[in-house]
Amino acid sequence: MRELALFVSQEVCEGRGGEMSKISLINGSCADQKADIIVNAANSGLWAGGGICGVIFNKAGIQELSEACGRYKTPLSDGDAVITPAFKLSNAKAIIHAIGPNFAVTPTAFNALYDAYYNSLVVMMDNGYHSISFPLISAGIFGGNLKNPVAESTKQCCRAYKRFIDEYPNYEIDVMLCAYGAHEMSVAQEEFNNHFIMD
Repeated sequence: MRELALFVSQEVCEGRGGEMSKISLINGSCADQKADIIVNAANSGLWAGGGICGVIFNKAGIQELSEACGRYKTPLSDGDAVITPAFKLSNAKAIIHAIGPNFAVTPTAFNALYDAYYNSLVVMMDNGYHSISFPLISAGIFGGNLKNPVAESTKQCCRAYKRFIDEYPNYEIDVMLCAYGAHEMSVAQEEFNNHFIMD
């Protein structure tokens, strides 16, 4: 796996208590990263789907994860985030299922995409975890007719991260945003650079 990590400047990262949070952009699968939390780009019914959702269900164990997801009242709303155990996904402690909007159905649901990232960070904190690995939520088939769904997803992740460290400066987090393919990585990198200044 090739990692291209850009860490935000100390002025952005450092909390009042001296905690150092960071965000990095990684060329790889979110399901392969070692983190407290792996984020599933979930559907509103929390059932096993395709893409990264299918990968995560297969790695964790379809039966176990489906049973855990079945304990939530569905359908969930766009922007919601819920947590389950990681089961057989040995590189994580838990899975957060973030409901990204389908831009083919709701073409202006930018706030819901932002909420999917931000609410995932809050659920992580509420459960006492600190590191999290995100896919590019709503950047694939759910991107609909967006001109650049990868850039939009990257932007909303960066916005959510900035708000979180501003609102919770004493809670240290390590955010990994994962772009799977080379083209996705190139597009995400360009947008990522618009939000953070390298040291």
